[in-house]
Amino acid sequence: MTLIDEDDTCSGALALDLTDEIPPLVRVRRWAGWALSDLTDDELGDCLLVVTELVANAYDHGEEPRRVRLHRSVEPCSVRIEVDDGVQGEVVLGRSRLGPHRGRGLVMVANLSAKWGVEYQEQGKTVWAEVPCAAPPLVGRD
Repeated sequence: MTLIDEDDTCSGALALDLTDEIPPLVRVRRWAGWALSDLTDDELGDCLLVVTELVANAYDHGEEPRRVRLHRSVEPCSVRIEVDDGVQGEVVLGRSRLGPHRGRGLVMVANLSAKWGVEYQEQGKTVWAEVPCAAPPLVGRD
């Protein structure tokens, strides 16, 4: 990826040349959208936003190995989103070491989730969130 001044006049208009490779967040959102396709549009939107924020944090603040997991629960209906990374660093709601205009991702995750948290392992951590959903409709009942 190359960051360039779009008109070479230093006017502040910037463009970002992207490679043909699908960026990781696009791949993750496509996968999660497929896996959760039976949710309502609002529920799916909430889950995709939570997945995006947790994965972005794993790239911004963590390091390899990284992994995303989705767990479905029927009673009560919820989606648990888990993102692993290889750093045990503290997770802080509303603050970012990347600057004063960052740090809102986990605030959004907290607002969209019934609950969220962090589990520390020997080599890294898992940040998770549980997003509520409506019970799936019963098929085949009159």
